[in-house]
Amino acid sequence: MQRPGRLITIEGLDGSGKTTLAAALEGALGARGLPILRLREPGGVALSERIRALVADPALTVDPRAEALLFAAARAQLRAEVLEPALAAGRWVLLDRYVDSSLAYQGGGRELGLDAVAAINALATAGCTPDRTLLLRVDRATGRRRLEDRGDAADRMEREQDAFFARVEAAYDALAVGEPARFRVLDAHQPPDRVLADALGALGDLLPDAAAEA
Repeated sequence: MQRPGRLITIEGLDGSGKTTLAAALEGALGARGLPILRLREPGGVALSERIRALVADPALTVDPRAEALLFAAARAQLRAEVLEPALAAGRWVLLDRYVDSSLAYQGGGRELGLDAVAAINALATAGCTPDRTLLLRVDRATGRRRLEDRGDAADRMEREQDAFFARVEAAYDALAVGEPARFRVLDAHQPPDRVLADALGALGDLLPDAAAEA
């Protein structure tokens, strides 16, 4: 039986505008009368936020397998504590990163392989899969420039070399090609209002009739 709520995930390289789009979608979909919950990964609940601090800390050396397991653990807690109850209650969850981030970053970037990372995340998610995934495509130079413009210190992952992010990007592209019914690829070089318009168009078939006519 189909769950009442919808899980919309937003993916892409660092600096692609995921957080900006999630905030804009929260406002746009909320204005149409949809019950919205916006979350980020890793995070969203206390345990997952603590794991976020660990995996982001540039002072730590983290083995790639340990990294993949930490992300999966944070995801499992978020699913059990927030995602499943929210979806069962009929809410639309906008999630900044989900399983595809692990597949791209650890499976592709860390070269652990998509199958190995998918296996541990199958346990973590327990069948809680996205209804739609918006993949924001942006070149690495643009993404890096946006991160630098924020003025924040780069975290452990953001300090990786271009070869790492090239593997991440290739993995994302392969995932999108492999699941065309779930993925919608958006050009994130555009202004934020244009990206929002494209995202709303990509979600149009999921909107209930009342929201679509609003």
